[in-house]
Amino acid sequence: MLLGVNVPNFGPGTDPDTLRRWALTAEGLGFDLLMLSDHVVITSDVAERYPAPFYDPFTTLSWVAGATSRIRIGTTVLIVPYRHPLLVARMAANLNDLSGGRLVLGVGVGWARQEFEALGVPYERRGRLTDEHLEVIRAAWADDGDYRSGGVPIWVGGSSDAALRRTARFGEGWHPLHSTIPWLRETWPRLKKMAAEQGRPAPALAPRILLRITDSPVTDPGRRAGEGTIDQILDDLEQLSGLGADTVVFDTYNRDPAETLHPEAAWQRLATVAARYRGR
Repeated sequence: MLLGVNVPNFGPGTDPDTLRRWALTAEGLGFDLLMLSDHVVITSDVAERYPAPFYDPFTTLSWVAGATSRIRIGTTVLIVPYRHPLLVARMAANLNDLSGGRLVLGVGVGWARQEFEALGVPYERRGRLTDEHLEVIRAAWADDGDYRSGGVPIWVGGSSDAALRRTARFGEGWHPLHSTIPWLRETWPRLKKMAAEQGRPAPALAPRILLRITDSPVTDPGRRAGEGTIDQILDDLEQLSGLGADTVVFDTYNRDPAETLHPEAAWQRLATVAARYRGR
């Protein structure tokens, strides 16, 4: 099972040098994948969670790809309705080519109503638009023309029934966010059945989980994967591996923008998990 890192590409402590240090640290610790999130307009609803400066994922991943040699790169997740699908198809195909085939395109429908309004995209149609755009992206990549992707895998984010159907239809991977192990254990077979009904192979299970290391065990029955003592987190990884997870992406950000000023704390948590996981 591969391990990835969701890197903050936003916030007061984020700048080109910090992003480069994040990339080199993640690669140096042996992580397999580095992913960035996506927003275009930092409206007030976005800024509450992810304040400026917010670095565009495609541009920043190009910078990261040039600074690294091995680690894969990806989006968690690109908000599909924000851009013309042929633009996404070209940017993803080009970035995959320039990085030596290292791109994973994680996609989602988005949630920030004010940002949709600022971009002139109908919020209520975001699910349907995502499906339509993914069809166009797939068709562009399948053509023998100038959009050859080199096999960029699409990971579909989300946990709703619509997201599961979208994954079954379009995804090489399913990329749920901040879930519990029991919910994943219950939902994963449903998704595999949906994919079979579509005549497609089951997508890879590639969840993004928390990385919140506590001194005492978290006993809440609703505890999310990746939250608790280091032993609890390692047990979560064992259970995800047992479910057949292909990749697990750690999310170190705890919704406090001040964290971006001190990335060393997140790096230490990642180093702890990496060392203990490899030791097992």
